[in-house]
Amino acid sequence: MFGFALKIYGCQMNVYDGDRIASEFLARGWKEVAEEEADVVVYVTCSIRDKAEQKVRSELGRHAPKGEGRHRLVAVVGCMAQRVGRELLSRFPQVRVVCGPRHLGRLAEAVEASLRGGETAVLLDDDPRALDDLERVPTRRLLPFKSYVTIAHGCDNFCTYCIVPHVRGRFQSRRPEAIVDEVRALVDGGVVEVTLLGQNVNSYGTDLEGISFAGLLRSLSAVKGLRRLRFATNHPKDLTGEVIAAMAEESVVCPAVNLPIQSGSDRVLHLMNRGYDVAAYADRIGSLRAALPEVAVTSDLIVAFPGETEEDFSLSMEALRRFRFDQVHSAAYSPRPGTAAAAFDGAVPAVEARRRINAVNDLQLDIAREINEALVGRTFELLVEGPAPRGEGLLQGRTRTDKVVLFPGRGLEGCFVDVVVESSDAWSLRGRLSGEGS
Repeated sequence: MFGFALKIYGCQMNVYDGDRIASEFLARGWKEVAEEEADVVVYVTCSIRDKAEQKVRSELGRHAPKGEGRHRLVAVVGCMAQRVGRELLSRFPQVRVVCGPRHLGRLAEAVEASLRGGETAVLLDDDPRALDDLERVPTRRLLPFKSYVTIAHGCDNFCTYCIVPHVRGRFQSRRPEAIVDEVRALVDGGVVEVTLLGQNVNSYGTDLEGISFAGLLRSLSAVKGLRRLRFATNHPKDLTGEVIAAMAEESVVCPAVNLPIQSGSDRVLHLMNRGYDVAAYADRIGSLRAALPEVAVTSDLIVAFPGETEEDFSLSMEALRRFRFDQVHSAAYSPRPGTAAAAFDGAVPAVEARRRINAVNDLQLDIAREINEALVGRTFELLVEGPAPRGEGLLQGRTRTDKVVLFPGRGLEGCFVDVVVESSDAWSLRGRLSGEGS
């Protein structure tokens, strides 16, 4: 029996992949152990920014062979493996398996062969349409009552800044019956909340005849025992009226949407190859808020994109004031080799990029604080996740709109409770269980 440890970096899809990998290893009789006790350490990696890759490179150095003793095997999985896997094999002798995100179905067998015989395995996606996925419902999960489910692989959008289509391959929807079966199995295993994942979930079904994302939402809403259904990530150009209607009409679907705007400048959006302008974005978000008045909208924003002028940046700040997002995941542009934007002229100096990202964050903090202050005094149903990471004696739960709420209590993990909000800040709400005295 082998011992394994997992190290996960990056997006929710990597968390889901990590859960499936761990579940597959456990099904083969392996044991999940502390990193220092493991026969193999599996890194599930991200390439979205250089910083994410540098962190993994630093970690890999810690496993360098030392002396004549037992040497630990390292497997690098996911986007970084697909992008620079062969380089990692040549640079780090402890890395003996590299596996792209579309070949997870072959990973466990390759790791076992390498542990037994010392073979090196290269499972990279030379064909961007090839797929050998791991068909394993995750039985080992960080929270036993919540789970992710991937509904589509890859991306065909080719935003000029984004490495994802180059490392995750072409867009491919999973069959709806497979998704419904997986969600049913998860619910039978105690899951009450599922988050659907894809690089662009609302493109789901465009490659399948008679299938749509709105239809999938309605089918999953009918799964008995499923209390909450979420999804990420969305592309504004593909958020249809049918999807918005399904959200409004199916009570299981949570009124929370991540809708990346990326820039408030039409000129920059065109350079990014986003496929919409600010007017089209405003139309989508207006329809969404008209149908779901309580909806929480988060967004993504890139500053200092090559050629972004001060006027372009001011338009992004204006968009934040106009659309008033609940949260914004902001970042300064990071060039990724192989993407179109990496060859663009007009790099913004690092000092100016930092100024812009700080200005965005300061403005968004004020907006988020104002939005959350308006929720004080209201009562919300929470799904309790467990002890708050920082807050002795406090539990953490989330509303249907994905607001984090902290409150005193214990022993309620996985339960639904009503909490009265008593105070707020930009990142979370605080309250008490409904029915308890103030």
